[in-house]
Amino acid sequence: MPQIDFAAQTRLVTELADRVTEDQLELPTPCPELAVRNLLGHIVGLAGAFRDAARKDLGPAADHAPDVAASDVGPGWRDELAKNLASLAESWQDPAAWEGFTKAGGVDLPAEIAGQVAMNELVLHGWDLARATGQPYAPDPASLQVSYEMVAATPDGPEREGLFGPIVPVPADAPLLDRTVGLAGRDPGWAAG
Repeated sequence: MPQIDFAAQTRLVTELADRVTEDQLELPTPCPELAVRNLLGHIVGLAGAFRDAARKDLGPAADHAPDVAASDVGPGWRDELAKNLASLAESWQDPAAWEGFTKAGGVDLPAEIAGQVAMNELVLHGWDLARATGQPYAPDPASLQVSYEMVAATPDGPEREGLFGPIVPVPADAPLLDRTVGLAGRDPGWAAG
Protein backbone atom coordinates (compact mmCIF):
# COMPACT_ATOMS: atom_id res chain seq x y z
CA MET A 1 0.00 0.00 0.00
CA PRO A 2 1.48 3.39 -0.92
CA GLN A 3 2.47 5.68 1.91
CA ILE A 4 0.93 8.74 0.28
CA ASP A 5 -2.17 8.87 -1.89
CA PHE A 6 -1.75 11.57 -4.53
CA ALA A 7 -5.27 11.31 -5.98
CA ALA A 8 -6.92 14.16 -4.06
CA GLN A 9 -4.06 16.65 -4.46
CA THR A 10 -3.45 15.95 -8.13
CA ARG A 11 -7.19 16.32 -8.78
CA LEU A 12 -7.23 19.63 -6.87
CA VAL A 13 -4.28 21.06 -8.82
CA THR A 14 -5.88 19.93 -12.09
CA GLU A 15 -9.12 21.68 -11.15
CA LEU A 16 -7.27 24.88 -10.20
CA ALA A 17 -5.42 24.87 -13.52
CA ASP A 18 -8.61 24.20 -15.49
CA ARG A 19 -10.09 27.41 -14.09
CA VAL A 20 -7.11 29.58 -15.11
CA THR A 21 -8.09 31.93 -17.92
CA GLU A 22 -5.76 33.00 -20.72
CA ASP A 23 -5.63 36.56 -19.37
CA GLN A 24 -4.41 35.22 -15.99
CA LEU A 25 -1.27 33.63 -17.45
CA GLU A 26 0.72 36.85 -17.04
CA LEU A 27 -0.32 37.50 -13.43
CA PRO A 28 2.35 37.46 -10.71
CA THR A 29 2.56 34.60 -8.23
CA PRO A 30 3.86 34.35 -4.65
CA CYS A 31 7.12 33.16 -6.27
CA PRO A 32 8.60 36.56 -7.26
CA GLU A 33 10.35 35.35 -10.39
CA LEU A 34 7.34 33.50 -11.81
CA ALA A 35 4.21 34.55 -13.64
CA VAL A 36 1.28 32.13 -13.63
CA ARG A 37 2.40 30.76 -17.02
CA ASN A 38 5.85 29.90 -15.61
CA LEU A 39 4.35 28.33 -12.50
CA LEU A 40 2.03 26.17 -14.62
CA GLY A 41 4.94 25.17 -16.86
CA HIS A 42 6.91 24.19 -13.77
CA ILE A 43 4.02 22.09 -12.46
CA VAL A 44 3.74 20.32 -15.84
CA GLY A 45 7.45 19.48 -15.64
CA LEU A 46 7.58 18.46 -11.98
CA ALA A 47 4.55 16.20 -12.40
CA GLY A 48 6.33 14.40 -15.23
CA ALA A 49 9.60 14.25 -13.31
CA PHE A 50 8.06 12.77 -10.17
CA ARG A 51 5.98 10.35 -12.23
CA ASP A 52 9.25 9.13 -13.76
CA ALA A 53 10.89 9.03 -10.32
CA ALA A 54 8.09 6.74 -9.08
CA ARG A 55 8.57 4.48 -12.09
CA LYS A 56 12.38 4.56 -11.68
CA ASP A 57 12.44 5.78 -15.29
CA LEU A 58 15.69 7.70 -14.87
CA GLY A 59 16.26 9.16 -18.31
CA PRO A 60 18.25 12.32 -19.11
CA ALA A 61 15.58 14.61 -17.61
CA ALA A 62 16.22 13.12 -14.16
CA ASP A 63 19.81 14.39 -14.23
CA HIS A 64 19.05 18.12 -14.23
CA ALA A 65 17.43 20.51 -11.81
CA PRO A 66 14.60 22.38 -13.51
CA ASP A 67 15.13 25.95 -14.65
CA VAL A 68 11.95 27.15 -12.98
CA ALA A 69 12.18 30.71 -14.31
CA ALA A 70 12.45 29.39 -17.87
CA SER A 71 9.40 27.12 -17.46
CA ASP A 72 6.45 28.08 -19.61
CA VAL A 73 3.26 26.60 -20.94
CA GLY A 74 2.93 25.56 -24.54
CA PRO A 75 -0.03 24.67 -26.73
CA GLY A 76 -2.10 21.96 -25.10
CA TRP A 77 -0.67 22.61 -21.64
CA ARG A 78 -3.98 21.86 -19.89
CA ASP A 79 -4.15 18.36 -21.35
CA GLU A 80 -0.46 17.76 -20.68
CA LEU A 81 -0.80 18.91 -17.08
CA ALA A 82 -3.88 16.78 -16.44
CA LYS A 83 -2.18 13.75 -18.02
CA ASN A 84 1.07 14.22 -16.05
CA LEU A 85 -0.77 14.70 -12.77
CA ALA A 86 -3.00 11.68 -13.31
CA SER A 87 -0.04 9.48 -14.25
CA LEU A 88 1.94 10.78 -11.25
CA ALA A 89 -0.89 9.74 -8.91
CA GLU A 90 -1.19 6.36 -10.61
CA SER A 91 2.57 5.72 -10.56
CA TRP A 92 2.86 6.32 -6.82
CA GLN A 93 0.08 3.74 -6.20
CA ASP A 94 2.60 1.00 -7.06
CA PRO A 95 4.26 -0.21 -3.84
CA ALA A 96 7.54 -0.55 -5.79
CA ALA A 97 7.55 3.23 -6.26
CA TRP A 98 8.31 3.60 -2.54
CA GLU A 99 11.22 1.14 -2.51
CA GLY A 100 14.92 1.77 -2.96
CA PHE A 101 16.37 4.89 -4.52
CA THR A 102 15.31 7.09 -7.38
CA LYS A 103 16.29 10.40 -8.93
CA ALA A 104 14.55 13.71 -9.59
CA GLY A 105 15.93 17.14 -10.42
CA GLY A 106 19.48 15.82 -10.56
CA VAL A 107 19.29 14.47 -6.99
CA ASP A 108 19.57 10.81 -5.99
CA LEU A 109 17.32 10.17 -3.02
CA PRO A 110 15.35 7.44 -1.27
CA ALA A 111 12.10 6.81 -3.12
CA GLU A 112 10.10 7.47 0.05
CA ILE A 113 11.63 10.97 0.31
CA ALA A 114 10.98 11.59 -3.40
CA GLY A 115 7.30 10.88 -2.79
CA GLN A 116 7.22 13.34 0.10
CA VAL A 117 8.99 15.99 -1.99
CA ALA A 118 6.50 15.46 -4.81
CA MET A 119 3.54 15.96 -2.49
CA ASN A 120 5.12 19.03 -0.92
CA GLU A 121 5.65 20.55 -4.38
CA LEU A 122 2.03 19.92 -5.30
CA VAL A 123 0.66 21.39 -2.07
CA LEU A 124 2.82 24.52 -2.15
CA HIS A 125 2.47 25.19 -5.87
CA GLY A 126 -1.25 24.52 -5.63
CA TRP A 127 -1.39 27.30 -3.03
CA ASP A 128 0.75 29.54 -5.26
CA LEU A 129 -1.60 28.97 -8.20
CA ALA A 130 -4.75 29.48 -6.16
CA ARG A 131 -3.45 32.72 -4.64
CA ALA A 132 -2.23 34.10 -7.95
CA THR A 133 -5.57 33.46 -9.65
CA GLY A 134 -7.87 34.33 -6.74
CA GLN A 135 -9.22 30.81 -6.23
CA PRO A 136 -10.14 29.12 -2.95
CA TYR A 137 -7.69 26.45 -1.85
CA ALA A 138 -8.19 23.62 0.61
CA PRO A 139 -5.84 20.66 0.19
CA ASP A 140 -6.98 17.46 1.85
CA PRO A 141 -5.65 17.04 5.42
CA ALA A 142 -3.35 14.11 4.62
CA SER A 143 -1.64 15.93 1.74
CA LEU A 144 -1.26 19.09 3.80
CA GLN A 145 0.22 17.12 6.70
CA VAL A 146 2.92 15.63 4.43
CA SER A 147 3.85 19.12 3.24
CA TYR A 148 3.86 20.58 6.75
CA GLU A 149 6.10 17.82 8.09
CA MET A 150 8.57 18.34 5.26
CA VAL A 151 8.88 22.12 5.65
CA ALA A 152 8.90 21.88 9.47
CA ALA A 153 11.81 19.42 9.32
CA THR A 154 13.95 21.76 7.19
CA PRO A 155 16.06 23.94 9.49
CA ASP A 156 16.16 27.70 9.08
CA GLY A 157 19.60 28.31 7.61
CA PRO A 158 21.77 27.42 4.62
CA GLU A 159 20.05 24.01 4.30
CA ARG A 160 16.90 25.84 3.14
CA GLU A 161 18.60 27.55 0.20
CA GLY A 162 17.25 26.20 -3.06
CA LEU A 163 14.39 24.45 -1.28
CA PHE A 164 12.47 27.18 0.51
CA GLY A 165 12.73 30.87 1.24
CA PRO A 166 13.40 32.33 4.69
CA ILE A 167 10.69 31.40 7.17
CA VAL A 168 7.81 33.87 7.35
CA PRO A 169 6.64 34.08 10.99
CA VAL A 170 3.06 32.88 11.46
CA PRO A 171 1.16 32.63 14.77
CA ALA A 172 1.33 29.17 16.34
CA ASP A 173 -2.47 28.98 16.37
CA ALA A 174 -2.81 29.87 12.66
CA PRO A 175 -4.40 27.28 10.36
CA LEU A 176 -2.06 24.48 9.31
CA LEU A 177 -2.02 25.71 5.70
CA ASP A 178 -0.83 29.17 6.81
CA ARG A 179 1.86 27.64 9.03
CA THR A 180 2.98 25.39 6.16
CA VAL A 181 3.32 28.17 3.61
CA GLY A 182 5.04 30.40 6.20
CA LEU A 183 7.60 27.68 6.92
CA ALA A 184 8.13 27.35 3.16
CA GLY A 185 9.03 31.04 2.96
CA ARG A 186 5.74 32.38 1.65
CA ASP A 187 3.55 35.08 3.18
CA PRO A 188 0.17 33.48 3.95
CA GLY A 189 -1.43 36.89 3.39
CA TRP A 190 -0.05 37.26 -0.15
CA ALA A 191 -2.64 38.26 -2.72
CA ALA A 192 -2.29 39.21 -6.38
CA GLY A 193 -2.36 42.93 -7.09
